[in-house]
Amino acid sequence: MSTTETPRLAGKVAIVTGATQGLGADIARVLTGSGATVYIVGRGREAGEAVAAGIGSQARYLEADITDDAAIERCIRTVIDDCGRLDLLVNNACSYNDRGLASSRAEWLATLNVNLVSGAIFTQKAAEVMRPGSVVINLGSTGGKFGADGRAVYPASKAAIIQITKNFAVSLAPLGIRVVSVSPAWTWSPSVESMTGGDIAKADAVGAHFHPLGRIGRGEEVGRAIAFAASSDASWITGIDIPVDGGFSILGPDQGRSPREWFARLQPT
Repeated sequence: MSTTETPRLAGKVAIVTGATQGLGADIARVLTGSGATVYIVGRGREAGEAVAAGIGSQARYLEADITDDAAIERCIRTVIDDCGRLDLLVNNACSYNDRGLASSRAEWLATLNVNLVSGAIFTQKAAEVMRPGSVVINLGSTGGKFGADGRAVYPASKAAIIQITKNFAVSLAPLGIRVVSVSPAWTWSPSVESMTGGDIAKADAVGAHFHPLGRIGRGEEVGRAIAFAASSDASWITGIDIPVDGGFSILGPDQGRSPREWFARLQPT
């Protein structure tokens, strides 16, 4: 008996938006490692081509502004022309532009256009060419589940993504297309890197206060959850959010600690 296991996404073709750096690039690497051919979609040709070259022949870069419907259509047409199929769409592209309550109408519209509307249009266009068994995966966030001071636009977009995942799952089920969202908590990324001066141990030490597993996440861990959700192993899963958050979302504001501990810590001396 052979012990060689066929990669779970062998022969599949995927688009990952916002994959020229950070989490999107990590997702693309995991998906190719799982056997998929991955189209890295985003702006910044030099960065996108570098990610694709680093992955190898299973990755290809497509430059596109996903706020442009024609650009979305060109991406999908290129994939179909090249491969004859599209099995997986990962709506990962994201803007973090957010000034909370002070955000202007233009800022609201610009961020929602990237984070929410573009993913919805990409899904609409992709569904026209996807076969039964195909999957759409939307990147949610723990930020879309809880309140936070100084933020509004980004968490609102993520909450909406989790909601449209449910709606689109119902709409696309008759076509045999599943739709799932995956919500990370704090994950090692360019933004966290900049806040810690590139010190992942420091990021883990801070993150340990908010994640029961005692650290922040890694992009490849999110990627592995996406690879599972996209595979036939998850064929009976649709319309739900999968938290990939180290336990972040199971904690309340008491961080899972008893009142006795908080009184001991915080009472005046």
